[in-house]
Amino acid sequence: MNQKRIHRINIHEPGHAHELTYSCYHRYPFLKAERCCQWLADSIANARQKYQFHLWAYVFMPDHVHMIISPNKEFTDLSTIRKAIKQPVGQLAIEYLIQHSPEWLPKITRSRGKKSERLFWQSGGGYDRNIVTSKSLLSMIDYIHANPVRKGLVKQASEWKWSSASWYLNSIDGPLSIDPIPKDWLE
Repeated sequence: MNQKRIHRINIHEPGHAHELTYSCYHRYPFLKAERCCQWLADSIANARQKYQFHLWAYVFMPDHVHMIISPNKEFTDLSTIRKAIKQPVGQLAIEYLIQHSPEWLPKITRSRGKKSERLFWQSGGGYDRNIVTSKSLLSMIDYIHANPVRKGLVKQASEWKWSSASWYLNSIDGPLSIDPIPKDWLE
């Protein structure tokens, strides 16, 4: 039986927000390294400026990332935003591994026919969940902020450096500034 691979379709309707999730290749804990988290924060900041989206919440876990974004434009190609965030981080990380930890190269190298590639991120776009109600938005923010607590990394979500939880608790920006959620989303 020959099964065709089904590709996920990105759907962006004006006014929708999105919860994006990306995983590191084979769930390796690459984001335990501060440098990788900083590269990711810088990449998100650059993509925000270029593609004009709001960042409403985020958490960087050792092996994956959650973000809630709201595109400003009526039409936004979410795959372009994802690529703008993920690609620079992957390139920097692979360059770092080549120079400083070449023993990792066989672990992140995948062959496809005659082609060989090195991966920082898991293949594909990750997960993209459309958010259309304030109830689901607030629930997702709570869920992503609780990740470090559920994994036993901290006792309180606001203690995790690579998260927007402290902004929600104390209005203190972390490595990335958070855009306020518009009041019409909170009604």
